[in-house]
Amino acid sequence: MTVTRVALRPAINDAVETLRAAGVHSPQSDAEHLAAHVLGVERTRLLMTPLIAPSALAEYRALVARRASRIPLQHLTGTAAMGDIDLAVGPGVFIPRPETELLFAWALAQLETLPHDHTPVVVDLCTGSGALALAIAHARPDADVHAVELDPAALEWARRNADRCQADGDTPITLHAADVTDPALLTELDGRVDLVVANPPYIPDGAELDPEVADHDPHMALFSGSDGLDVIRAIIPTITRLLRSTGGVAIEHDDSNGSDLAAMLAKNGDFVDIVEHPDLAGKPRFVAAIRAQR
Repeated sequence: MTVTRVALRPAINDAVETLRAAGVHSPQSDAEHLAAHVLGVERTRLLMTPLIAPSALAEYRALVARRASRIPLQHLTGTAAMGDIDLAVGPGVFIPRPETELLFAWALAQLETLPHDHTPVVVDLCTGSGALALAIAHARPDADVHAVELDPAALEWARRNADRCQADGDTPITLHAADVTDPALLTELDGRVDLVVANPPYIPDGAELDPEVADHDPHMALFSGSDGLDVIRAIIPTITRLLRSTGGVAIEHDDSNGSDLAAMLAKNGDFVDIVEHPDLAGKPRFVAAIRAQR
């Protein structure tokens, strides 16, 4: 018995309209990503699959309906990208955002400036799924990468991703189940760290968020006091202690407080070359700085 195949493109067009009506911010992209996920192909190869089986169409429509209910795309596909790696994500862990790719690129450029007289030491604070730590370890297999996370559920995702990356041949990272606001955090690395990256909780309490974020990202990974800077204030002394002279730091922040973060680093007195970096939309997104000579 021959199964009649159906056209994919009209189904994608219908999905785009469904997602747009539901308020999804990127309906075209999400509709195509879901189709690629169902078919097990790259999104760029959808044009090479004009016809699909009715069973695949039914699966696709079911996923589109779930996305229209504002379940995050990454929860439906099970993955999120950072650098050249794909991370497993799902309920219980913060979903890495494309904006963080800019911080990641800065981090790699900073590592390129290091002398070759020692193993580069990197610390990722609030690692969540392990995104920055594992992407850096993948790009720089010579680095000694440490990742810190407090939330047990997020740590499980980070361990899962770390195990898979190690199985794929990447240099293992060291995961620390710890509170980044602990003044005694990683004292064994004092003055030895070349690079600190942090994507901490930074949303001001009470901020209105999209359902994908408010209903699905862990709240402890999102909110940080009335101005969104409570965790950042707490980690600056630790970052100062960890970094070696001329070591670099990059901290992601809410688009409402980039200047405040830059001012905090300047007031600290131990940082130079403090630069506010925008994201692709032109909004303030992360601040980078260099540890002054001790």
